[in-house]
Amino acid sequence: MLKTSDCLALVVDYQERMMPVIKGREAILKKAQTLLSGLKLLEVPMIITQQYTKGLGSSLPEIFEAAGTEEYLDKTAFSAMGDEAIEKAVFKSDRKDIIVCGVEAHICVLQTCIDLKEKGYNPILVTDCIGSRKKSNVELTKLRAVQEGITLVSTESLLFELMRGAKHPAFREISQLIR
Repeated sequence: MLKTSDCLALVVDYQERMMPVIKGREAILKKAQTLLSGLKLLEVPMIITQQYTKGLGSSLPEIFEAAGTEEYLDKTAFSAMGDEAIEKAVFKSDRKDIIVCGVEAHICVLQTCIDLKEKGYNPILVTDCIGSRKKSNVELTKLRAVQEGITLVSTESLLFELMRGAKHPAFREISQLIR
């Protein structure tokens, strides 16, 4: 079972110039907002990454709002763990269960998960919060992730697992987010 005290979220590249081309972007963005709002209520720290901000723009305002921060770390490597500042931030968190969401699923998100696994972390891929330009790439990402031993979850299952039960102080608020 996952515990909030062991979790950190990597929020990968939900950027202004990327999201318009993502298949099913509205549903993905809505789920990502639910996930990040829930993680914020559960006090799970988050790192927002942006791939080459100068070219692809900033993360969407909805992402920053849901996460409760405007901070981000820029990267040029496809894997977030290929960037020294991001890798140091993950290491400094002293958390081993890394929740991953973002775009594009088959490039930056998948490479981040594989690198996390290789570095001894437990990547948790939130499958309803990932997207690509083609739906087939998302499906292939899930297959490859399973082959790599990466845990797959949905937003709802993750948030309820982290709460453990209806007595959790954030239960009502998170239940409202899910509806």
